[in-house]
Amino acid sequence: MTIRMEEEIKADVPFDYETVARTVILYTLDQQSFPFEAEINLILTDDHGIQEVNREFRSIDRATDVLSFPMIAYDTAGDFSQIEMDGDNFNPDTGEALLGDMVLNMQRVKQQARDYGHSELREYAFLIVHSMLHLLGYDHIEEQDAALMEEQQRAILDGLHILRENG
Repeated sequence: MTIRMEEEIKADVPFDYETVARTVILYTLDQQSFPFEAEINLILTDDHGIQEVNREFRSIDRATDVLSFPMIAYDTAGDFSQIEMDGDNFNPDTGEALLGDMVLNMQRVKQQARDYGHSELREYAFLIVHSMLHLLGYDHIEEQDAALMEEQQRAILDGLHILRENG
């Protein structure tokens, strides 16, 4: 498992954000039964940084909390049977599946934790789970897909014991 973390800003949070990210990512992959070792990039930024990425890659000129850029296309969320081992889905040097990039806005972690009345740890973990599920083919455009994604998010955070009340 390769997790590359890039800090465009200092992650000023009261927990070991690198360890939490690794734990959440590994647990999510395990719970989703992802059958390969994976490579993921996690970029920590602020409102300005994520707005630039959002504008450049999605033509949306505003900040958001998290962006996900999956490298693998799925016919069905969480169905990994169609991933071809010899295709462009794997790093030829490591053999790891190239899942994609996550861009996480640390300003929004703090703000949304306050707004929703839970800890920064819980918000950080939630956004990583949310982004990981996007990297695994989940989406929330259609109502039934959103319900499935929310169910998966809840199950993963519950399994990690990162809850709204004590997160």
